[in-house]
Amino acid sequence: MEAGVRFHANDNIADFIKPGEMEALLTEVQAKLHDVLHSLVIDTDSDHNTNETGRRVAKMFLHEVFRGRYVPMPSLTEFPNASRLNELMIIGPITIRSACSHHLCPIMGRVWVGVMPDEHSNLIGLSKYARIADWIMNRPQIQEEAVVQLADVLQDKMQTDGLAIVMEADHFCMHWRGVRDTGAKMTTSVMRGKFLTDASLRREFLSLLSGK
Repeated sequence: MEAGVRFHANDNIADFIKPGEMEALLTEVQAKLHDVLHSLVIDTDSDHNTNETGRRVAKMFLHEVFRGRYVPMPSLTEFPNASRLNELMIIGPITIRSACSHHLCPIMGRVWVGVMPDEHSNLIGLSKYARIADWIMNRPQIQEEAVVQLADVLQDKMQTDGLAIVMEADHFCMHWRGVRDTGAKMTTSVMRGKFLTDASLRREFLSLLSGK
């Protein structure tokens, strides 16, 4: 707040966390989750199953499912395109896990990344795509915004001639509550550069995904 920086659920705030604050935050979240259980009329004092639930959930939120909010972006080693590669590359499927910003229910799915490099592009190692996707998805998200965030980071680092991302995911806010439709999935895509302007390239990318 002092820096005037946005801190929405799917933002990263690692630059503003000082030493010792994560431990203090864990203690605060644990206490508030304990209060939530009491408000739900659960006797955590005598119930051995929920006695430590507040702390377990606090650790899960801060160190696992929302970890992407509190840690810096994974380091990326970028390589120049020395061979002047200019053919379509597809990376995926990358398994992603997140939580819906609206109900904090799980989002489980897969991501494919299409890259069309040119001689000025940077290249990154294959494992880095998964690390960046994990960093972005490990926050409360809505799928439509998550794919844009992933595209923004990859485009900034790689400066590709074309970038395409497709995400397919199950949303447990539909499976577990509400309409309880267990068969519905959501598919979203982001196209940048040549994938927007070259219809044949876009068709090639999407056709190669159709069997996956």
